[in-house]
Amino acid sequence: MKTSNVLVLISVLLYINVSTEWPTHTVCKEDNLEMYYKSCDPQQDFAFSIDRCSDVATHTFNIRAALVLRHSIKELYVKVDLIINGKTVLTYSETLCEPGHSKLIFCGKQKGEHLYYEGPVTLGIQEIPQGDYTVLAKLTNEDGVTVACADFTVKNYLEY
Repeated sequence: MKTSNVLVLISVLLYINVSTEWPTHTVCKEDNLEMYYKSCDPQQDFAFSIDRCSDVATHTFNIRAALVLRHSIKELYVKVDLIINGKTVLTYSETLCEPGHSKLIFCGKQKGEHLYYEGPVTLGIQEIPQGDYTVLAKLTNEDGVTVACADFTVKNYLEY
């Protein structure tokens, strides 16, 4: 009996380690706008939500994001790629945390701590053009280790 339990446990653990893809989560689906995300970090999923889908088409909207840190963040860098039809059309990168200059309240958090953000985000655009988009966002720390990684899909069917 004990041997069969051990074999089942080993099989489950091996299956978990082999599976490197997280499920696709629906952020919102309203009217003519849909947004989905999937963690592209094979070791960690995270939580993300917005108040209303229609808010994304405005200049500023509120989000909530949470995860448990697997790595400390003394320094934190973000890189965002906008991909349309499989081609990267825009790349944006910025330093979010560095010694003596931090743009976010969670800079300096340690491995194992919860990272939670609730508040406004400004995209810097007035409207999302009609179409299907992929936005790849990756946060890395000072060691180049992935802190969080997300693959967002945005579908806008609204004609302005």
